[in-house]
Amino acid sequence: MNERELVLEALLSITRDGEYSHIVLKNLLDLYQYLDKRKRAFITRVVNGTLERQIEIDYIIDQFSKVKVKKMKPVIRTILRFGVYQLKYMDSIPDAAVCNEAVKLAEKKGFRQLKGFVNGVLRNISRHPEQIIWPGKEEPEAYLSVKESLPVWLVRLWLETYDTETVEGMGEEFLKESPLTVRFDPERICRETLIRRLREEGVEAEGIPGTSCGLILHGVDHLAALSSFQEGLYQVQDISSMQVALLADPKEGDQVLDVCAAPGGKAIHMAELLKGTGYVEARDLSERKTELIRENIARSGLTNIAAVCHDALVPDPEWIGKADVVIADLPCSGLGVLGRKPDLKYKMTEEAAAELAGLQRQILSVVKDYVKPGGKLLYSTCTIHNAENEENARWFAKTYPEYTLIKEEQRIPGRDPGDGFYIAVFRKE
Repeated sequence: MNERELVLEALLSITRDGEYSHIVLKNLLDLYQYLDKRKRAFITRVVNGTLERQIEIDYIIDQFSKVKVKKMKPVIRTILRFGVYQLKYMDSIPDAAVCNEAVKLAEKKGFRQLKGFVNGVLRNISRHPEQIIWPGKEEPEAYLSVKESLPVWLVRLWLETYDTETVEGMGEEFLKESPLTVRFDPERICRETLIRRLREEGVEAEGIPGTSCGLILHGVDHLAALSSFQEGLYQVQDISSMQVALLADPKEGDQVLDVCAAPGGKAIHMAELLKGTGYVEARDLSERKTELIRENIARSGLTNIAAVCHDALVPDPEWIGKADVVIADLPCSGLGVLGRKPDLKYKMTEEAAAELAGLQRQILSVVKDYVKPGGKLLYSTCTIHNAENEENARWFAKTYPEYTLIKEEQRIPGRDPGDGFYIAVFRKE
C-alpha cells in the first residue's frame, strides 16, 4: 500500500473502529519501518492533522456537499477529510495532486461510482475557499468549536470556568505539534553527556527551562531503535507529568505506592529520586499494563521498584498505614492531552467525564488508608475539568479531615509548559 492508503486505513481504524490514535500510529510505523523518513512523516502529519482539525474539516465539507458528512460512507468521508486537510494545511502538495490521489484511492477501494463526487467536492473546495461562511465571534461556542476543532459541549464546559481568550489559547495549543519530551536521571547521566550521545544518534536535544531532568527531542523518527533509549538512559514523559514526583519530594528510604502507574513514568521517577533506597510499588489494573511497567523498569535498571497487578478499587490490608507517599494518578477524561491524543475529544462525552469523576472518588476512598501519619497523597489527572480536579480535591479534604491540602496546581496549555494537568498534594495529619 502507498502512504495515502496507509493514512486511510489508520484513520478508519480510529474513527470507524474506535481504536486509539497513538496506538494505531505506533503500530503502523513499527510495521512499516522500512518506509523512508519522508513518507513516515507524511503519514504521521496527515493522520494527526486530520484528527486535530476534524470538526473544522467537516464544517467545510458540509458547505460544499449535498450529502452531509454524517451521512457519507466511512471510506468516502475519510478520503474527503484528509483530502481537505492537505488542501488547507499542506501547501507543498499541489491541489490537483490532492484531488487526483483522492479519486484514485476511492476507485481502488471499490467506490468507482463515487469518483465524480469525491473529485467535485474537493475541487470546489480548492477553487472557492472564499465561499466558506465561518461562525462569528458573537457566537463564542460555535466560533471556538469550528476554529479550534473542539466539541461544542467541551467549549461550553471550559467557558463556565475560563474566559474566551484562555479557551481559545488552549485550543490553539492543542493544534500545535506536541514536542517529544523525555526525563533522565541526572544521578546516572548528566544533561550535556546525554545531549552529545543523542546527537551522535542523529537526534537534536535541548533542555527544558526550569526542569533539570528533562529534554525536548527533535528529529526522532523511530525512538525505540535508538540505543540510548534501549539502554534506559531516559523515559518518555511530559513536562507536566514530571512535576508529580518532584512535588512529592520523597526522602531516601521512603515507601511509595503508585496505585495506577502504567506505563510507569512517575513511579520510575520516584525510584530515581530515592537514589537506590526505599521501595516503590507500581500497580495497575491489568496484566497487560503491568507488563508494560515491568518492561520500563527493566530498561531503567532500577532495583528499588517492582510492578504488581492490582485493582485500585480493591483494598489491600498489607499496605494500610505503611506508605510515606501514595501516588494516585487516576483514570480521567484526558482533556489535557488532546494535543497528543486528538481522537479523545471525539470519544469523550460530558456524561463519561462525570462518571470518571465518581470513579476517582471511589479510588481515593480506598487508597487514602495506605498513607501513614505525616505521609503524603498526591492526586493527579491529565485533564482540564473542575469536576475531576478542584471539586474532587475539595470533596476529599472535606470528607477526610485528617488530610490537609497543602498544594494544588492546574496547568493550562498555552499558559504553562506541557500538557493540561492537575496535581493536588495532601498531607495526612
